[in-house]
Amino acid sequence: MAADGRRHVIAIGGGMMLPRDGIPFHVEHAIALSGKTAPRLCVLNQAVGDDPAYYLRFYDRLADSPAEVRHLSLFPMPNVSDPEDFLLSQDIIFVGGGSVANMLAVWRVHGIDQILRKAWHAGIVLAGSSAGGICWFEGGTTDSFGAKLRAYTDGLGMLAGSFCPHYHSEAERRPLFHRLVADGELPGGLACDDGVGAHYIDDMLDGMLADHPDGRAYRVEPDGDGGAEETPLPVRFLGA
Repeated sequence: MAADGRRHVIAIGGGMMLPRDGIPFHVEHAIALSGKTAPRLCVLNQAVGDDPAYYLRFYDRLADSPAEVRHLSLFPMPNVSDPEDFLLSQDIIFVGGGSVANMLAVWRVHGIDQILRKAWHAGIVLAGSSAGGICWFEGGTTDSFGAKLRAYTDGLGMLAGSFCPHYHSEAERRPLFHRLVADGELPGGLACDDGVGAHYIDDMLDGMLADHPDGRAYRVEPDGDGGAEETPLPVRFLGA
């Protein structure tokens, strides 16, 4: 349960810059939300097939944090005997980037999608970057199906609307997101630069948080005339 007894999700648009102490700002924020001096933090990385190198990098980046870092692997089989008991014993769950479509398919086979919903209702702080940001929403833009970006429309739906990561770092993300929202293939939603996260408390957007001073975020909605309207959102720099 988070310190304030509420449900928290931090959906990050990709990448995470390291401050001087080496702990990513968004992870540091999630640790603070947990209210624990030594929170249990589990990493999920099915979006890249549980690549061991990713887990090693994450452990290395959090080596000086107060968190007790663990991971749940599903390839070639779960690395714990009871994934539900394991995940529901955590204070923070962080989901990495990669293929959101492959990740959700594997989660559903193992029932992780329902376990994460239970974790959300239990007040475990949820966070993730790129695919790990899209997954909490109804859908978003993805390269899960090949080099050409497409819509993904089968997210967990815990948060309403859609999510577009890498909004300015990948040239095709912005025009595609506008087109998908205008056509109704995706519901309106949020677009984030790398390092910018949308922080939800319960079911509502609380604010946009960045790990660098120039991070940008937007709300993109249908404009009623067959197009899409982009509205800049205020962004708070976590290092200020």
